[in-house]
Amino acid sequence: MLVNLPLKIIGLGRYLPSRIVSSSELEMKWSLPAGWVEQHNGVRERRWAMSETSSFMAAEAAREAFDEASIKPGDINLIINASGTGEQAIPDTGALIQRQLGLGKSGIPAITVNNTCLSFITAMDVAANYLQSGRYKNILIASSDISSCGINPKEPDSASLVGDAAAAAVVTRSRHGECSAIHHAHLATYGEGAYLTTIMGGGSARHPSKPDHNSDDDLFSMSGLALLRMVRGIDEKFLEELYPGLSKSLCDIDIVVPHQASKVGLHMLRRFCWPEDRVIQTLQWLGNCVAASIPATLYQAVRDGSLQRGKKALLIGTGAGISMGGLVMTY
Repeated sequence: MLVNLPLKIIGLGRYLPSRIVSSSELEMKWSLPAGWVEQHNGVRERRWAMSETSSFMAAEAAREAFDEASIKPGDINLIINASGTGEQAIPDTGALIQRQLGLGKSGIPAITVNNTCLSFITAMDVAANYLQSGRYKNILIASSDISSCGINPKEPDSASLVGDAAAAAVVTRSRHGECSAIHHAHLATYGEGAYLTTIMGGGSARHPSKPDHNSDDDLFSMSGLALLRMVRGIDEKFLEELYPGLSKSLCDIDIVVPHQASKVGLHMLRRFCWPEDRVIQTLQWLGNCVAASIPATLYQAVRDGSLQRGKKALLIGTGAGISMGGLVMTY
């Protein structure tokens, strides 16, 4: 869907917990055959948080983004928490990020855009529209997910995928003559698949205070094969709605920054004849970091030179819901 919204990323940051958890460690812990995790999921290692909170991780990533943007935290007009997992139920994690940045008395609005693994893409779309209206000048988008605390060892397929990470971007409206922009953006949700990826507990339906509460409901669960089958039935249509021709080639797009959903999920992209060397991957050493996956991988693409100013990138992924989202932008 053509939108052509002027948006420029002027700063990027990332925070990775220091604890590295190898797949061999998980295989020993969960009595899995040696090499099972990398063979099934393509993950060799991932980061798991120890004492960090998600708001702390988001703030650390944001500080790096501020440094690159050559601005101070107080120069931000809006904070968007774009995380798939919250630090706590109340208050909103956006307020906790604001507090971690030393802005607790600033009055700077802090909100959350939660579309699970697609939260960063959705927040970029929201931010671009805010910038277009002139309401805000500098917006911080922070995605920070600590999901290792909610994995279920009874489901090693999904449990061994999960990594923790945070990434942040400072965005502003492009100046006259600058080419940075979001050209196309599209989101679609198919609630028929709502129960294929879940954490059933924590809300009002299965609250921990209820006498029949099952603690397994508080853990992540995913029906991987059913999810992949559903995505495969709708992905070509979605890509054509996002950017005509995209289901057959990359058109004029230079690189792809996909959600690092799984080994099989990334392999499915080969069906569209996208050159593999233009699809950025961090799954092997970061795992699936939920909403933080896309911005953490975008950070990697910029830092290693795969994405440079004036180049065009596709940010694409799926999330619980089931939702699909993507945007085409000039960096």
